[in-house]
Amino acid sequence: MEQLYTKDTQAIFWNNNKTAIQRMLDYDYTIQRKTPSVAAIVAPTSGNKFEKFFFGPDEVMIPLFKTTADAKAAQPQADVLLNFASFRTAYDVTMEALKIGGFSSIMITAEGIPERLARGMNEKARALGVTVIGPATVGAITPGAFKVANIGGTITNIVNSKLHRAGSCGLVTRSGGLFNELSNIIAINADGIAEGVAIGGDRFVGSVFIDNLLRMEKNPEVKYMILLGEVGGTEEYKVIEAIKDGRITKPVIAWCIGTIAKYYDSGVQFGHAGASANAESETAEFKNRAMAEAGIHVPASFNELPAMIKKVFTDLNLADIPEPAMSVCPTVRRSKEFICTISDDRGDEATYAGFPISSVATPDTGKGIGDVVSLLWFKKQYPKWATDFIETVIKTVADHGPAVSGAHNAKVTARAGKSVVESLVTGLLTIGPRFGGAIDGAAEHFKYADDNGLTPKEFLGYMKKEGIPIPGIGHRIKSLKNPDLRVTGLMNYAAEHFPSTPLLDYARTVEALTTSKKENLILNVDGTIGILMVDMWRALGYSEEDINEFISSGTLNAFFIVGRSIGFIGHVLDEKRLAMPMYRHPMDDILYDVPVAEKI
Repeated sequence: MEQLYTKDTQAIFWNNNKTAIQRMLDYDYTIQRKTPSVAAIVAPTSGNKFEKFFFGPDEVMIPLFKTTADAKAAQPQADVLLNFASFRTAYDVTMEALKIGGFSSIMITAEGIPERLARGMNEKARALGVTVIGPATVGAITPGAFKVANIGGTITNIVNSKLHRAGSCGLVTRSGGLFNELSNIIAINADGIAEGVAIGGDRFVGSVFIDNLLRMEKNPEVKYMILLGEVGGTEEYKVIEAIKDGRITKPVIAWCIGTIAKYYDSGVQFGHAGASANAESETAEFKNRAMAEAGIHVPASFNELPAMIKKVFTDLNLADIPEPAMSVCPTVRRSKEFICTISDDRGDEATYAGFPISSVATPDTGKGIGDVVSLLWFKKQYPKWATDFIETVIKTVADHGPAVSGAHNAKVTARAGKSVVESLVTGLLTIGPRFGGAIDGAAEHFKYADDNGLTPKEFLGYMKKEGIPIPGIGHRIKSLKNPDLRVTGLMNYAAEHFPSTPLLDYARTVEALTTSKKENLILNVDGTIGILMVDMWRALGYSEEDINEFISSGTLNAFFIVGRSIGFIGHVLDEKRLAMPMYRHPMDDILYDVPVAEKI
């Protein structure tokens, strides 16, 4: 891997750190990335499905997931994990990601992960070829392509430090704060950074100086490298050996912070856990001298580092880097109150899930109501067998006569002089658990039985124990000897056009048991629709979780609502056409039981 990140790199962000994520997206917009660098967020305690963030003047929706596995499965192209978990959780999150696989790099911000765990974690990652940045880091950056969270600071500082586009320097530091400071120094004295990594301040970090410098050696965009070390540790000596044996040939500028330590009587830790010398070879002064002796450009002091950078850069005589076009994030942005993901009325023509209305509306398009439902309800293009089935369902449930509660209500309201809308609404309000709701219930309970491998007898026992009549089973008039032709029609269509009907096949075995007890305990039209809808979604490739969500959200009942609205409106118009008077229920059809009120 010659380059750590590219302009196509996307990350999964563990922990919903909104400020850090927004900074990444602001950087994306500034450098004119086409896709946000954050593809998903893992937020184990959140009940939300997404989080809104600004992408320039507009907003984008970043999906939220409970687990890293779910996020990775949904966003397989995201090969960077930004681990913002606490030090108590960061180890487990990283090890889980390594087990899941598919990550080229993992960044860990937590400081103070127990050293035994950190060493084991880093060894596992190295064996798998995964670059770990951290623990205790602010991250890394490939200017003009991808930046991790807060590295580089604000957009203003990023532009001033030329981190908005690739320069010529490969920068590796321990300190995140000094990374930002040094970026600015490089921008003033040279042409900026091609790639930069703050490896982290803990004593045992994942990728060390040599790992990153060897990668930068292979990166043609990197012309020279800067290493900013510190007191403590011996990682700088690996760089010295690589220069001596020819693995590193590009110019290297280096300095170890902490030369003042020699003036203290005892060992002092300078901020980072690893910034403490346990031997003379770990002191900043000793390492600086060793690097200079190996031919590395080492200034006499940190104050002379800018001049050293300018000299090395000037001697390379590199061509000027043109400034790319940039976008400017608005200083004032307002969050949208509503979200719409199914249609768009902006532009010359409104669209249904991205399709202009004219492309699905007229007969010559070959599209029907089922196609429109698939687009607006599910944001998918269903195959013809599925859209025809949807239309069959709508036609099947359109009406069932004037005596049912919904049609009755609509007719009574119309006779009271109310409008079509008002009359329709009164009919729709009766749809629920006892009228139409059996479609939802049948799908839910039969799917539960099938998912859990219950035999028909076990299923009947389960429902009896729950005290719930089996939804979708039973009819007041129809029976084995007098079958419901609507059910027959639906089953025949499914047999001919569905790829498979496993849930219907299971329901038929349950029906065989219930009708053996009473012949009108047949699979009715509501049950058949609900069960076949599950079979349809399974055949279309939806996950069981998706199907369960359709059921719980009332999607199945929505088919009944749409279909039965056709019938309700028909009854309302029938009343209007016949100019029927105000309805009053006949008194001889009412059982009156009104005793004299008891005096208290």
